[in-house]
Order: sequence, then C-alpha cells, then structure tokens
Amino acid sequence: MERDDDCEETRGRVVEKMVKEIRDSEGTILAILLSSKFEKDGIEFFTPDNFSQQLGYMKRPAGYEIEPHVHKLVVREVSYTLETIFVKRGRLEVDLYSADKVFVATEELETGDVILLAAGGHGFRFTEESELVEIKQGPYISFEVDKERFEKPNRS
Repeated sequence: MERDDDCEETRGRVVEKMVKEIRDSEGTILAILLSSKFEKDGIEFFTPDNFSQQLGYMKRPAGYEIEPHVHKLVVREVSYTLETIFVKRGRLEVDLYSADKVFVATEELETGDVILLAAGGHGFRFTEESELVEIKQGPYISFEVDKERFEKPNRS
C-alpha cells in the first residue's frame, strides 16, 4: 500500500497510550482505539496493510495541499466486516470479545475518540447520551447473514 512520503510506520506499537491495540489471548487485534487527545504532525496509519479498513490520522498546517487524485478500480475480497466508530458526542463503554465469544476487555470512549473494531465480538453501553458515526464495508446483506448475536458471558 502506498503512503505519503512523510508517513512513519508504527505498526504494532502503542504511541504515548493515545493509540491502543486491544488483542485477544492469541494475539489477534480485536480493536484499535485512537484517543481524541492524539496529536502528531504529518500522517500516520495504525492498521496492518492487510486490514480491509485502514485507520490513519493526519495533521497538516494551513496551506498544505494534497495533490488531486482518483482511486483506481481494484478488486478486493472482504471476508470479515470491520467497523469504525467515531464518537461525535458523549461517552460509552465497549466490551470486546474474542472470536469464541470470550470477554477480553472493556474500553471507555468519549467525545472525539475513534475505535476500529477489527475482529471478535463487541457490545456497547452508553453511559450518557451519545452520537456515533459508524463506518463499515458494504454492501449490507441482512442481519441474519452479517451478524450473530450472543449472550453476554460471565466476566468472572
């Protein structure tokens, strides 16, 4: 995957605890959390190249320009739906589960935070009224094909 010339590679490391990877016991990345407090000049991507959604951050000064461009038609195969959630306003908790529905962690999100849900399962608890923006691959087929609900396991 081609990146801007000034992109720094940070695959797999935590940057000042404002970018956090949550993994299951097998080391699979379940989620990547980008804090609203993260700030860095330039551009940085946090996802491995093989993810079907890429999560990046960009900070540029006034007057900076990105050359006009189009994205070429490239056929890709998507086997698993990744979701990116942007917290426009509010506060919530995200429970993260392994692919075998074992509880792994709870992460708190607040206004401005972004989380990429990359594998396993997840559930949400809104601790205050919130607005979210959700981005995921399409086309959407149906709930029955795209999702499987499960009982919340005991966390003990």
